[in-house]
Formats: sequence, structure tokens, C-alpha cells
Amino acid sequence: MFTSAEPLQPEALSDADRALAEKVEVLNTRYRHHSATSVMQGALREAGNIALVSSFGAESVVLLHMAAVIDPETPVVFVDTELLFTETLLYQQEVSERLGLRNVKIIKADDIAEKDPYGALRFSDKDACCTLRKTVPLAKALDGYDGWITGRKRFQAGTRAALEFFEIEQGTGRMKINPLAHWAPEDVRVYMDENRLPRHPLVSKGYPSIGCAPCTTPVKDGEDPRAGRWRGENKEECGIHMVDGKLVRTGA
Repeated sequence: MFTSAEPLQPEALSDADRALAEKVEVLNTRYRHHSATSVMQGALREAGNIALVSSFGAESVVLLHMAAVIDPETPVVFVDTELLFTETLLYQQEVSERLGLRNVKIIKADDIAEKDPYGALRFSDKDACCTLRKTVPLAKALDGYDGWITGRKRFQAGTRAALEFFEIEQGTGRMKINPLAHWAPEDVRVYMDENRLPRHPLVSKGYPSIGCAPCTTPVKDGEDPRAGRWRGENKEECGIHMVDGKLVRTGA
């Protein structure tokens, strides 16, 4: 049931991870054949103090809508890397207001001016750029939460093929919850259509997966939906996750 950068062995688990192990296994067993909405409800009601981390990207509105229906006070963490598309920033405001989300936390790194004053880090070290602008501020924002909800899905990348609903974020004492793990692209489209949810404006321009503007390009017909993320790079994820209490690269 455990997923992380590498398969976890019992002896590799920290004390915090061990405390979560039984809970994660029970939740995965309980919700194995349940809907995404049920997984969201279970996470918010049974998993402790939980936040929804959202990029307000191409498919983010699905989980945001579910959270708004279940509890509009659900903490929503949005990381502004200061390299996002203007369309994403406007979409974040529109969706938050339209859905009535009352607890959106917009966070930014506090040391960009010191460590990347000219915005050139992305040219020399994309992983370091992701760490500075996204991963570190997100880790700080999640401090004190028992877990966080993500929009990751199995179909999005080979590194996500075995994704479970509930998993341990090794070394943090937190769990990660992936309600849409088993959804296909058609499930996302149907949900958005049935609930008349607003699309990210860049989707119609060929961006099925949207990250920072300098590292995201349009995708051609027949390409993988995430082909436009870090195009030409040996990189599939933002790249840095917590493992054994340390920031490490996972993904490609």
C-alpha cells in the first residue's frame, strides 16, 4: 500500500510512518471500490487535519468542486511560484469565488529574491528551481497538517501507474490522498460537464497540463497530455518529494 520514491520496507519507516501505516492500509481497503467523492469525504472526516493542494490547473476544478460541496472551509493551498501564467492567476480567483471556497491560502517562497534574483535558475537547474519556488514553500505550508489531497492520477505518467488512494509521505508523518487516482481523462470531462465547471482558459489553446509558464508548452494531437511539461527534459514531475525527512528527486 505504501508508495514513495522507492518501495518502502518496514525497517525503512520512521516512527511517524509506522504510526500511519495501519491507518493508510485500513483506508485503502475501506475505500478501494468507492468513488472519488467518497474518498474525499473519508479523507476530510477520518484522516485528521487535511489540506487540499491545488495548482488551479487544467483539471484542478474537479477536486476544488468536491471540496466546496463537502466543506467550503476546507483549507486549499495554492503555491504561486511567481512564474505562473497570468491565466492561471485569474482562473484561481474566478474558481475560488464561483465555488465559494472560503479558506484558500496563497503561498510564495520568501527567498526568491536572494536565491534567484534574475529568474535564471530554471535554465541551469530546473529541479533546483522547482525546489525553491514550489516544494520548499509547500512543505512549510503543510507543516501541522496530518495529510494533503492531490489531483494525481495513474494515467498521467509512468511514475504514477501504481498510485493508491492513500499513501504515506515518508519521513513527514503525513499521508497523501489521491481521490482521482483511478480516473481516466473521460471521467474528468464528464464530471466537469455535468457540474458546469469553468475550464482553465489555456486548455482550449492546447495545454492539457499546466505548470509554470517557462516550462510548459502546448501539446499536439496524439501526444501524451504531460508532453508539454519540461519538454525535452528527462523530467516528469516537479521532481522533489519528502523521503525520510529529506527532499529528494523522484520521477523520470
